[in-house]
Amino acid sequence: MRLTRRAALAALPGLALPAIALPAMAQSWPSKPVRIIVPYAPGGGTDILARALADALRPELPQPVVVENRAGAAGVVGTEQLIRAEPDGHTLTAVVSTHVMNKYTLERLPYDALRDVTPVSMLTRNTMVWVTGAGQPFRNLAELRAHAAGTPLTTGSTEALSQFIGQEFARRLKVEIPDVSYRSGGQLMTDIVAGHLPLGCTSTASVTPHMSTGRVRILAVSTATRTPFFPDVPTAQEQGLADFDLAGWVGLLGPRGMAAALARRIHELVSGAFGNEAFRARLTTLGIEPDLRDPDGLRDAMEREDRIWAAASAAGHLQRQ
Repeated sequence: MRLTRRAALAALPGLALPAIALPAMAQSWPSKPVRIIVPYAPGGGTDILARALADALRPELPQPVVVENRAGAAGVVGTEQLIRAEPDGHTLTAVVSTHVMNKYTLERLPYDALRDVTPVSMLTRNTMVWVTGAGQPFRNLAELRAHAAGTPLTTGSTEALSQFIGQEFARRLKVEIPDVSYRSGGQLMTDIVAGHLPLGCTSTASVTPHMSTGRVRILAVSTATRTPFFPDVPTAQEQGLADFDLAGWVGLLGPRGMAAALARRIHELVSGAFGNEAFRARLTTLGIEPDLRDPDGLRDAMEREDRIWAAASAAGHLQRQ
């Protein structure tokens, strides 16, 4: 008689199947379509990642996985939909690290960024880059500093973190480069390629699709070490900006009140997707750097950033919008 894999595992002494130990809600999930809300416009790095993850999860689930964009107010519009949802695992959201930062940059936040959500998975690390069009007359930070001294420039960003990093680049270079806000990295890159925007601070995922065109140039990366996606691009530290090391992340959240066992169940499925070679190869192609952490790891990262941004706000480095 031929045993199924599940039956064979169940027959092994002392080995319990994960589903047996889970509460009923976690065992029955999903009982309807799973919705992943992306609270940003289509085409940006988070949207690209969420859709790749949904594609990887669909074959493992008996229900559809649907990605919905609900952009507006730096992610608040879409996140409010998550907050109002039932904590049954059928509504999740993929947010960037400014989900925490918004507490210190928005005049009013209609929820608590830490207490009103349930961490599920840290997904990726977002190395930020300062990018320009290939037709611009500067190729590195030193040339940019010299050019900006006599020519007015603007830089673009998509949310509070990329705005902060872009302005920190300018502050450390001791030049004035006002920021222009965009709804997504895709829209920002469209203007970079067209020459309408001289500079932009965005994620590697937003830049990667345009590198093969030869129409964009990366001036610097925001982390202490070079990104594996653009190993020839020097860091800000290598170009004289000592201790410059800033990055973001993308995390998967559920509503407040989601059972810990259910959050772990969803994380295990996400972990399975990240262990798939085809999925990881797709992330590499898209310029997305995996940084998978479990619910506790994501919670720790959120609490750490809350302390960082509280200190930055107290020092006057963050402005309310």
